[in-house]
Amino acid sequence: MVKDQLIARGIVDREVLAAMGEVPRHEFVSKHLREFAYSDRPLPIEENQTISQPYIVAIMTELGRLDKDSRVLEIGTGSGYQAAVLARVAGEVYSIEIIEALALQVRKTLPRLGFGEVHLRYGDGYLGWPEAAPFDAILVTAAPPSVPKPLLEQLAVGGRLIVPVGTGVQELVVYTKTTDGIERKSIFPVIFVPMTGQIQKAH
Repeated sequence: MVKDQLIARGIVDREVLAAMGEVPRHEFVSKHLREFAYSDRPLPIEENQTISQPYIVAIMTELGRLDKDSRVLEIGTGSGYQAAVLARVAGEVYSIEIIEALALQVRKTLPRLGFGEVHLRYGDGYLGWPEAAPFDAILVTAAPPSVPKPLLEQLAVGGRLIVPVGTGVQELVVYTKTTDGIERKSIFPVIFVPMTGQIQKAH
């Protein structure tokens, strides 16, 4: 997976590649799908959600420009796989899940696999995690129709928000907070499950 799907497609961050090689992806999918766990595609998980394909997990992590001094927030814990990868690369990881059944499940999965240091919360990621802010990176793993303003506000200067934005086919975008404001960089088209909760009312 690391060689054929990640290195071959341009992932170069050594820590990200190491994390992708170490985190057991098959532990985050149902037993009947484990034979496909390392294939280059998203897979269904409970509650009509998905676990992103390995390349998307890797590039979103790489775009965060993380190191062991970084504090990172993930919006949309899902299976917990992205949070586990982040925990191998960053210093502090916070993750919020809006679907209670998934939030309860990941509270068991991550500690069982040795990722008990990840801070988990059941709630609406639209509001972020203000008491833990500012963050060096925020990764959103579900697509809002527009960028939640609270997440931009919770970035540290130099911090990066990596988010798929739009409806239908979305655009993966990196927003970087500078001393002068926010810089925007489009990466490529993606398809994520829609972000739910307050963002739907705000839009």
